[in-house]
Amino acid sequence: MNVEQARFNMIEQQIRPWDVLDTSVLSLLSIVRREDFVPAANKGQAFMDLEIPVGKGRHLLAPRVEARLVQDLNLSKHDTVLHVGAANGYVTALLAHKARRVIGLEADAELAATARANLRQASVSNAEIVQADGAAGFSAQAPYDAILLAGSVPSVPQALLDQLKVGGRLLAIVGQEPVMQAVLHTRVSDTQFSSQSLFDTVASRLSGFAEPSRFQF
Repeated sequence: MNVEQARFNMIEQQIRPWDVLDTSVLSLLSIVRREDFVPAANKGQAFMDLEIPVGKGRHLLAPRVEARLVQDLNLSKHDTVLHVGAANGYVTALLAHKARRVIGLEADAELAATARANLRQASVSNAEIVQADGAAGFSAQAPYDAILLAGSVPSVPQALLDQLKVGGRLLAIVGQEPVMQAVLHTRVSDTQFSSQSLFDTVASRLSGFAEPSRFQF
């Protein structure tokens, strides 16, 4: 496989047509080597338009969804970011190139260790991986300028929203299959939040987030 041609095709045929037009994000996808974060058994799928399993029932999001989330979070070099669902560290690395500091939460110890190793290999020095339940966030380092949930959830817990700075934003894929939306939440004041639906998609679940009750009649 011609890796650089496959990377180019991924960017031009999958990601750019999905309204990822920020040149800094498109350039970043050439710098951060996605294939280095993919499990060895799935290297051949690194640039395909699909979710890739990384173990423990977890998946990397499709490349176009990852890129769109990173773009729409609209990070600056002054931002401190909480990344919920770090998995193997790929999206954490993308965020780290856009922000001042990134804290990646990963509940599974083995995946957390893999993410740390991958970030070291990629020479990412402004991101750390914390083994913790993502649904509770990480209040020890709050408040955050931005929070990204790298997977779908039934709803966004208030505990996560409360860890935003005023003016901060949280981006998550919310809903139930087959209807999910990427929703951007912004903290308007100490007590008020606004939300905006950005695009429709479907993504695998993040673990640890409570599902709504399903009543049986």
